[in-house]
Amino acid sequence: MADYCPIASTLGYVLSPDGRDVLMVHRVNRVDDEHQGKYNGLGGHLEADEDVATGIIREIREEAGIECTALTLRGTINWNEFGPDKRDWLGFIFLITAFEGVPFEANEDGPLEWVSVGRLPNLPMWEGDRFFLPLVFDGDARPFHGHMRYNGEKPTGWTYVRM
Repeated sequence: MADYCPIASTLGYVLSPDGRDVLMVHRVNRVDDEHQGKYNGLGGHLEADEDVATGIIREIREEAGIECTALTLRGTINWNEFGPDKRDWLGFIFLITAFEGVPFEANEDGPLEWVSVGRLPNLPMWEGDRFFLPLVFDGDARPFHGHMRYNGEKPTGWTYVRM
């Protein structure tokens, strides 16, 4: 069996101060974006010299212009064969419950929008996000650890444990 070398990444969901809305990016600015037209949380690749908490704090600063002051690791996901390039990803999923500053109106990927947490299932997003997003916002203190196999654009399996 070949060595497993996923891309390490972070994905963060910033809650509004009242906890009802979440800051999402609507990825419409770049036609070559594999996420084109989809709503997504904020985040990205880890850099070689940073831990996952430092990585999500940097990504939120770069993508939204705000400073995280409270965050929780909600879970991890091992995505296999994801996206058009069928790459493997290992994602660390965070909930940001406090921040300083005013979020940008947009970033290079598209507009940033406050969306009601209850409205998330109705947004255009990766189909697999609908499996794990309820776990991010459900209030269970135990983090989840999931595995989602994709066949490019479509999820073909989802399992998780909570510990």
